[in-house]
Order: sequence, then structure tokens, then C-alpha cells
Amino acid sequence: MDPVTTRRWLLRGESPEAGAVAALSRNLSVSRLVARLLLARGLTGSVAGEFLSGRLADLPDPLLLPDMERAARRVAAAVTCGEPVAVHGDYDVDGITGTTLLVEGLRACGARVGYHIPLRLKDGYGLSGSALETAAAAGTRLVISVDCGVSAHDEAHLARELGIDLVITDHHQPPPELPEAFAVVNPQRPESAFPFRDLAGVGVAFFLLAAVRRVLRESGWFAGRPEPDVRGVLDLVALGTIADLVPLQGVNRTLTRIGLSLLEGGTRPGVAALKEVAGVKSVNCGVVGFQLAPRLNAAGRLEDAARGVELLLEQDRNKALETARLLDRFNRERQQIEMQTLQEALSLVDELPPERTHSIVLAREGWHSGVIGIVASRLVEKFYRPTVLIALDGEGGKGSARSIRGVHLYRALQECAASLLAFGGHEMAAGLSLTRDQVVMFAQNFETAARAVLTDGDLMPVLLYDGVALLDELDFEQVTALERLAPFGMGNPEPVLLIEKVRARQLQRVGEGHLRFIACQGGESHPAIAFGMAARQADFQGDVDLLVSPQVNRYNGREMVQLRVRDVRGSAGP
Repeated sequence: MDPVTTRRWLLRGESPEAGAVAALSRNLSVSRLVARLLLARGLTGSVAGEFLSGRLADLPDPLLLPDMERAARRVAAAVTCGEPVAVHGDYDVDGITGTTLLVEGLRACGARVGYHIPLRLKDGYGLSGSALETAAAAGTRLVISVDCGVSAHDEAHLARELGIDLVITDHHQPPPELPEAFAVVNPQRPESAFPFRDLAGVGVAFFLLAAVRRVLRESGWFAGRPEPDVRGVLDLVALGTIADLVPLQGVNRTLTRIGLSLLEGGTRPGVAALKEVAGVKSVNCGVVGFQLAPRLNAAGRLEDAARGVELLLEQDRNKALETARLLDRFNRERQQIEMQTLQEALSLVDELPPERTHSIVLAREGWHSGVIGIVASRLVEKFYRPTVLIALDGEGGKGSARSIRGVHLYRALQECAASLLAFGGHEMAAGLSLTRDQVVMFAQNFETAARAVLTDGDLMPVLLYDGVALLDELDFEQVTALERLAPFGMGNPEPVLLIEKVRARQLQRVGEGHLRFIACQGGESHPAIAFGMAARQADFQGDVDLLVSPQVNRYNGREMVQLRVRDVRGSAGP
């Protein structure tokens, strides 16, 4: 299978009419460029205004989530009675931050709260039966799951037998029949009245905390004690939401935008320590996704994800810094394991049979289950095929899957259910387990599922752009105005513009394989940077078209427009 080197450029949506752009620009007091981008993304009128403002006051009522009132009243009763509560999270950043949020928030309400994070290599994904038994033996009768549990039928049955009220908070796709838990709070449930379905697990936990605080307030619980401000945990919501790659739209955008400002402030000792060891000065979605989240994730991938919860709960700066340095070491070890696994995976890709054209399924003994998801993502970037990597251990294996546009992973795995022991996840990422004997059949079934929905054209990556622009439109004021569309991430990508017939002047290699040049069009010019594109230096000769993200480069007190190049092609025609 050959790497994919060519990408299709497609306009995102339709080009808005000039009159509509002028009207939206006037009504929202935004630049015409911002108005064009909003309209191109389908955001009009009041919807566009809400997108830009993103006020907490406009968040939906938590009680619109299914089972939320029942869950909130049960948790509030535990708070007022001094009943111990156990929070059971997942071992990724979403689960770590959601667990921290509930432990910290419920303690601030006056609750007695402990927590459990499963060990990835020992316990596997999801609710742990042994953890429920431990909780019951300790006298705990209320367990709240975070970012897991919606498919945990056996564990829910066990909880009932143990006399535990199990409150499941999750955001994964629910099965046709829900577990018999005390409550199942999940925006993905078909009957949910909540107007936004794509919350992260930490987002669901946030709304549970808000609902519990409301119930306690209405009961008079805070008459003699301070009432916690739930806005203080939005840094955790931002961390988990960005890391879990859910769409940064609607409710998620509002929570993340405010949470990022808290991360920037760094008032939480654990976050400040994490920023220090990562060398982070300013925080945005990219920094969270590529510098902060991987260090939190490293604990769960290589050792115990509870270290991440400890860090985020820690109030002592020196202790927080000690834990952050440990996580940083884990992350470096993870990177080494990841590189070795990637090289082994690439050699296996070379051995795939010729009929395997629409998918990649690789299995190997000794692979670390904590890094195969990352490596699967690397293979998707290189070959643009839905990819599953399976770490074999004895007679079984655990797999991590990553997808491309056009293949809904959860649905594809449903088509392969006969060759799996268990599976779960989202459209773009999923996990699974199977026996060693099922690997060959699963690979065949997965290829069949991919072929059923993918055409040959779907196997070429698509770069979406928001419209055509001229360099003279991208002055400092216009580009600065684009920052109102942030935070950028999944579901709200950074603006990308097509600039046609450009000349790259003063082209030179810089750093580790990058290119720097001056983009010239007519009498206008802007500095440009093309990260990782030094091997394509010849493509920048003559008249070229560029896909760019205009940015304000702030360095040493100076501010200037810079174009970050996404792709290049030769200009067509005169």
C-alpha cells in the first residue's frame, strides 16, 4: 500500500452572496471576512451571534439530559446525608478530567468523595466489576461513572446485586438496550431532550455537577456554607473536551472558550506545573492537544491514570511539579515506544495482501495497548485508510481504531460484531477486543464494511477551504478579527483560504524540514511558513496556489500577519 501524497481541495459549503455577507457584517459588527466565514460554515443570523458570544447564561438546562433529575437528586441526597460517593472514571484525558471535576466539585458541595481509575493494561476499558465490589465492601452505596458505562450491562447488574445505586454518565453511542442502572445520563440517548448531543464525558459530568448544585441550593443546603462556583472547573472541561476530539461547536465551544482562559491563567497548581514542564507560555487548542493532553494521557498509557487525577487535584505547587515531571518522563517513554511500534506497523503494511485496498488491520504480539491508538492515527495520516491496530496477548487482543471521512467506525464495527468480543466508541475513534483466532475474519469483515461505504475517490484526503481571498484582504485588522472564531479544533477548524497565483520569494529551508518565504501577489506580500514541507521545495517554483491559515505572529513584542501554508499546487491557466 502506497502512502497518499495528493489531496483534493474542496470548498467548504457554498460561497455566500455579497448581500448576505454585508448584512451579517453589519448586524453582528464583524468584518466582512469574518461574516463570509460564518456564512460559509452555515452560521446565519442569531445562530452566528450565539456562536460568537458563547455565554454561560445561554447553556441548556441540565435537566434536559435524560435521567439527570433522578441522578442529581440521588447525588444531592448523598451529600446532605454524608453518604460516601465513589467516582469511577476512564483512563484517558476525558475520563481523568471528568473524574477530577466531580471529585473536586462534589467535595466543594460538602460531599465525601473517593475515586477509581482503572489500569489500562490490567483492567481494560470501562466499568470495573472488582472496583464495584471494593466500593461495596467499603460501605459505598453510590457510584458515579464518568466517560464510561453506557454498555456495561454485566457491571450494572453486579452493582444492583451489591446494593449500589449506579449513576452512569457517558457520551458514547448507547446500545439498543441500556444497562439496568439507577440512572443513565447520556446526551446520545435517542429520547434526549438536550439540544446538543456531542458533549465530551467531562461535559456530561459538568452538567451533573451543575444540576446537583441546583438541587442543593433549592433545598437550602448552602444557607450555612459557601456555594461553589462551577465556573472554576471549566479549565478541566476544556482539557477533556479538546483532548477527546468532540466538535467544538455549540455548548462545547462555549465551555471550551471560557475554560481556555482559565488554562491560560494557570491558577490550578497542577495545570501550572504541567505548563512548566511542557515549556508552555500561552494556551490554545493546539497546545492542549499536542502538549498538555499527551502528558496527562501518558500516565494511563504506561502506568496509572490516577496520577493525572492526583496532579489536577493537588493544591501544593511543589508536589504538583513533582508529579508533572513524572508524567513528562512517562510521555518521553511513550514517544519511544510509539516510534518503535510505528516502524513495526509500517513493515506489516508492506506485507498486506493486494486485495486489502480500503482498510488497514494489523496485529502483533507485544505491542503496547497504550500506544496503538496513536500509531493508528499516524497510519491514517500516511495512508488515509480506516485503521485498526491490535495488541495481541496470549489468546486475545485489544484493538484501537481510527477512521477517515465516510466511515463511521461504530457502525462499521457493528457490521463486524460476529468476529469481535466487544467494541465501543465514536464515529472517528473506537476500541475493541477479540480472540487471536478472530483476527483474520475481523480483518476481512472490516475490509468489506469499508468497501461498502467508500469509493476510490473517498480514499484521497480532502482539504476543505473557506473561500478565495487576495493577499491585500489579509491586513492586520482583518486577520486579527478572525480570532473571534476561536477556539479552533474538531468541528470548528481554523480558517483556511485559497490564495491563487502567488510567487514564493526568498524561499529557504528552516528548522527541522520547514520552509519559509515571502508570499507575493500583485503589489502585496506577507511572510509565510510551511511546516514539514521542505521536501516539496520544488512545488513552490513559479506561480502557485496556496491554501493558508492567516495568523497573527506575536514574537518579542511584535505583531505581524503570517500565513501558515496547508498545501501548495501549481497555478492553472494564465
